Amino acid sequence: MNKLSQSIEKYILPVAMKVGNEKHLLAIRDAFITMMPITMAGAIAVLLNAFVRDFPNQYLGENNAITTFFQPLIAVNGLIWTGSLAIMALVFSGSLGYQLAKAYNVNPIGGMFVSLSAFVMGVPQVANISTVLNGTLTNDATKLITEAGGTVTTANDVSTIATSGWGFFSFNQYFGGTGLFTAMIFSFISVLIYAYLLKKNIIIKLPDSVPPAVSKAFAGIIPGTVALYVCGVIYYVFERVTAQSMIDWITNAIQAPLINLSQGYLAVIVVTLLVHVLWVFGLHGTNIMGAVLQSLYGTAMVANTNAFQNGDKIPYKWSAASFDVFVWPGGAGVTLALIIGLLWFSKRADQRTVAKLGLAPGLFNINEPIMFGLPVVLNPIYMIPFVLAPLCTATLSYVATMTGLVDPVVVTVPWVMPPILSGFLATAGDWRAIVLSIINILLALAIWAPFVMTANKMNNVTTDDLVDSSIN
Repeated sequence: MNKLSQSIEKYILPVAMKVGNEKHLLAIRDAFITMMPITMAGAIAVLLNAFVRDFPNQYLGENNAITTFFQPLIAVNGLIWTGSLAIMALVFSGSLGYQLAKAYNVNPIGGMFVSLSAFVMGVPQVANISTVLNGTLTNDATKLITEAGGTVTTANDVSTIATSGWGFFSFNQYFGGTGLFTAMIFSFISVLIYAYLLKKNIIIKLPDSVPPAVSKAFAGIIPGTVALYVCGVIYYVFERVTAQSMIDWITNAIQAPLINLSQGYLAVIVVTLLVHVLWVFGLHGTNIMGAVLQSLYGTAMVANTNAFQNGDKIPYKWSAASFDVFVWPGGAGVTLALIIGLLWFSKRADQRTVAKLGLAPGLFNINEPIMFGLPVVLNPIYMIPFVLAPLCTATLSYVATMTGLVDPVVVTVPWVMPPILSGFLATAGDWRAIVLSIINILLALAIWAPFVMTANKMNNVTTDDLVDSSIN
């Protein structure tokens, strides 16, 4: 154990520290965090519609009394979803542009608008609409529609009219989760050019007598124009060469394969392992891995929520919220189970006191009192179950979700939502999520208990002694 601890400190921690402080990854993480108000609002709207629209329609039938009564609320929730999760990629492009410009110490508002423009200019503006008729069209009607630019297809005694028009954005296709990677890529391209030119002082300079706000605006004209022209040329050349939009290519060639890869068991276990190994050494593993969790699993989460709102098939089994509600209930390491174990099995007054103080926060997934008060960090006794328990809950939850024993997570719930209840809400009311959450906590408790009882035999050994012995 001592050699393992020393090896991790020597070889892994320096790399983790560099990754955790890398400004581009921090910008991605902070961009998602900044959007939390609208993502939570959108998630709450979808969740409310699940209980007043989807469940009643499923169990009571269409036009039931509950759904009819709540029609105004359902309509308002739809508007909130439209202005939040439905345009997640659009908002993210602005948020990331702001954070990147801030990281480079240039005007963040300018970076936000440059990034937003760079994303929007690459979104196709041709909308394709198909209407299925309850029958077939006559030859004369078909001729009229065709001459007007539409297309008519007839099969199985049913005609379908297809038409297209310029000047329309497809919310479902580009502004939701599917556009996040394109927003990310062109935020980096545009803002890095913008920041570079500003840093090189390639700007329009105004006299000192001009108000600072005006000077700042004029200073960004050349960098912003160059950044947008570079992005525009990239879009144009790519579409001319490949005959497809870049956003479609990025979604199909980069984003989809990466998200599909993240759905594998190995990917889930590696992320879980890295988060907890970092935590063991006092580094906020969840934050350090935040860029991975949000860019891949967060994209899957948005896609799931939007599909659920529209009544479509849920595209991904595992998403960002799956970790929160199933893998580490009570906080990283399933420390809620540790608190229960301390109150149940511990005979040490000091650890029981910390457990009592940490119980109330732990019920809301706040585990810092236990992590640093017990502590778990750099504790050679507790570091094993701290890593092992979430690996086991991740395995069980992954199997249950992938085999359909529990519905996929489709709603993001606030991270302070108490365990058990959070799983029920995140799966839009699947009662089996309650059972899985309880089993996970009991499984984690069974892993934590032997180590808590081992700690009982070390009343005369302080945590500082344990840390010193593990390092030396």
